[in-house]
Amino acid sequence: MNLELVTIGTELLLGFTVDTNGAEIARALSAIGVRIVRRTSVSDSPDAIRTAVRDALERTGAVLTTGGLGPTHDDISKKVVAELFGMPLDFDEEVWRNLVERFARLGRTPVASNRGQAEVPRGATLLRNRWGTAPGLWLEAPLGAEAGAPRGLVIMLPGVPGEMRKLVEHEVAPRLAERAAGAVVRSRLVRTTGIPESTLAERLGDVEREIAPLTLAYLPGLEGVDLRLSAWELRPEEADRRLTAAAALLRERGGEQVYGEGDADLAALVLDAARARGARLATAESCTGGIVGARLTEIPGSSDVYVGGVVCYSDELKTALLGVEPALIQAHGAVSEPVAVAMAAGAVERLGADATVSVTGIAGPAGGSEAKPVGTIWIGVAVDGRVEARHILLPRDRHDIRARAAQMALFFLLRRLRSGS
Repeated sequence: MNLELVTIGTELLLGFTVDTNGAEIARALSAIGVRIVRRTSVSDSPDAIRTAVRDALERTGAVLTTGGLGPTHDDISKKVVAELFGMPLDFDEEVWRNLVERFARLGRTPVASNRGQAEVPRGATLLRNRWGTAPGLWLEAPLGAEAGAPRGLVIMLPGVPGEMRKLVEHEVAPRLAERAAGAVVRSRLVRTTGIPESTLAERLGDVEREIAPLTLAYLPGLEGVDLRLSAWELRPEEADRRLTAAAALLRERGGEQVYGEGDADLAALVLDAARARGARLATAESCTGGIVGARLTEIPGSSDVYVGGVVCYSDELKTALLGVEPALIQAHGAVSEPVAVAMAAGAVERLGADATVSVTGIAGPAGGSEAKPVGTIWIGVAVDGRVEARHILLPRDRHDIRARAAQMALFFLLRRLRSGS
């Protein structure tokens, strides 16, 4: 089954709100065999909404909208679509009663504008919203519709992400699953880091031909290049079997640059590897300013492994907090292999850790030289008394350099923890 998605809200077009609803809906519906063939965002304008919905119905025959079901003056989606279908709005006493009761539980009283949320297009099916005040709507061209009215299915959901998500799961997906043909659209992600997209593609060779009819997409980002495998309109069992085999092939060809699948987080994998060794972790950061430590502590339960970190931006603090000799900095510079090694070793000694990672570098935009251009990074890793450093040169701007440096620091530490030495 094909379906188009229309997300409604001027804030989406102005860039003040990122449209995460579209991605979540596409993932949820593809799992039951519903394919999103087009996504459109429009403003809170009657003409824009009317045109987007009518065009989607003419192309595909089914459209799902989000946004514009609230109580304020710019929430006009329901009125516009009801007019398009020739379905007058009727006041629904049960919807109003549920809304009043919900407000009472929250210690609030509805205002006059809330009554509009109890207006329902005649002939529409209500999708009960137990997580908010605006119910979803399921509209199909009814008997007796006005001549010239479009035919097809329109599903209308609130734009609040939490409410939208629950309505898709409990109200929309079960209904659409009955219409789907039993085939599914499923994807699996294989995650890599520390390798450019072009180099990775060369390493994988003619893998796309080998995994057909699955498709492969390269998704480069700050954390690396994700490889998305997709199975299109296959039976669930066959899709899962092919995806498992293809993911294994990508892991084999990708080698040590592959660190996980799905939503695997490199920081979580580092913590798991440290637990397996019974090792305590610490960090020593300069140019990354605590990003590595922040990523580790973002993971629930990290306190049983991560003991803490030092952010030593100045040379004086590298000496005072980590014991890096001033003569070492003077001779080699703060961004150097000897200093990265000394920072990692100092974190072991000063913080009482079994495994540490250090980062020192030039994030820019100033501070670079011919010998050490912007993007020069040294990463030190100490595990079980052995310390080594790695040099990388990262492109782009300050934000990207810092984020990529933190990712590579975690990656080098993970490899050492997994290596057993």
